[in-house]
Amino acid sequence: MHSFRLTTGMVISGLAIAGAITKGPVDPGVRQGASNAGQPLPGLATDETAFFQDGAARFVEIETVSGGPNIGLGPRFNGNQCAECHVQPAIGGSSPATNPQLAVATLQGGKNTLPWFLYDKGPIRESRFKRNPDGTVDGGVHAVFVITGRTDAPGCNIAQPNFGRPGNPKTGLGGNPNLSFRIATPLFGLGLIEAITDATILANSVENSDSKRTFGIKGHPNAEISGVANRSANDGTITRFGWKAQNKSLLVFAGEAYNVEMGITNMMFPQERDYTPGCIFNATPEDATNFTPTGGQNGAVAPYTAVLSDIEAFANFMRMLAPPTPAPDTDSTIRGRDLFAKVGCALCHTPTLMTAQKISSGGAQIPSVALSNQPVHLYSDVLVHHMGRGLADGITQGGAGPDEFRTAPLWGVGQRIFFLHDGRTSDLVEAIAAHRTPGSEANRVVERFRRLTTSAQQDIINFLRGL
Repeated sequence: MHSFRLTTGMVISGLAIAGAITKGPVDPGVRQGASNAGQPLPGLATDETAFFQDGAARFVEIETVSGGPNIGLGPRFNGNQCAECHVQPAIGGSSPATNPQLAVATLQGGKNTLPWFLYDKGPIRESRFKRNPDGTVDGGVHAVFVITGRTDAPGCNIAQPNFGRPGNPKTGLGGNPNLSFRIATPLFGLGLIEAITDATILANSVENSDSKRTFGIKGHPNAEISGVANRSANDGTITRFGWKAQNKSLLVFAGEAYNVEMGITNMMFPQERDYTPGCIFNATPEDATNFTPTGGQNGAVAPYTAVLSDIEAFANFMRMLAPPTPAPDTDSTIRGRDLFAKVGCALCHTPTLMTAQKISSGGAQIPSVALSNQPVHLYSDVLVHHMGRGLADGITQGGAGPDEFRTAPLWGVGQRIFFLHDGRTSDLVEAIAAHRTPGSEANRVVERFRRLTTSAQQDIINFLRGL
């Protein structure tokens, strides 16, 4: 799948090829021009727009440990700002070209050492340990940084995790086999995904069942209870956010990230993840509803938005964040869209689903025009699938096993820099090739892709970069 040069005498798969040059599709790279992302959903009411803007403003705030307006960072953390991980190509996106974690490591006197898997031109990553030292199952996030040494964390003295032997920082190969990496997922259009009914997801899962059976595609919601597709362990509805579709709602998604990625306790996750003496500086939860809000100027009453906790504001921002706008069609991308379906990619990457007829955002306009009865051009079935040995991360979350992942929504993929759950590649051709591995439900689809002419393969790549 890679584009490379063969010289006289080179041997591939036991066949000597003299004086030949292999040709294959080439990823043209991140689409240039206007980002067409980061905007509010069209059709928002005035009050919806106000709460979207409030969430967007909080999304870029820098968090500190103590002594400032935005307190709660740590004791262990991966970043100090939501927008740190979600900024490419606009606020709400994914990892930028230059990793900001390198600067955050020593900010305000921090004494962190950069782990071997974080590098300047690499993706922002979180690390999970597959097993505990005693061999029992772990699977949780082990934040890469600690607040030790920071001027706003006097007296705290805890150590970073031991990330074991280093390997290839890009792929992780050769490094500690107990580590598993994740990169941030884009947030564009998540309110529309949240507004898709369970019935729509389940009906789509059985469409084209004969073709799916032929290809060996058997996606399912994150878990199953007594043979019935799931379903959240709390209320029996389908979970849909995160790499393994492990989170139910945008509020849960926001609360978990605030606690796990920044160490900030909140009303969804009110306990600290580390209670080391000398490292706890604030009352918990550090983020809560504001019973006595401030924020009015010159004696004016504080705005309604001031009552919200940060995680509620983040959820509002994500809920009303528009999906990216694709690039204008070309002859190549039109052919590529058709081929994408014909080779079988669309059996998992469903082009369009619909939101429910009546969705409330919390605004005065009910149902919300922006969220109700809308087409969602997400290119995902929101189900988890076996992706095989080569992509397995060894982590089980809910009913998604060690090699299972949610079908990644492809809208906006044209302006993403890093691909796959761990960000191991920036090349779409390599990302497609990685789907072909023992045990992967995508194997037959990738084989059909490989049998296309180079020109046809290039049309598919161009189509994806146009999304």
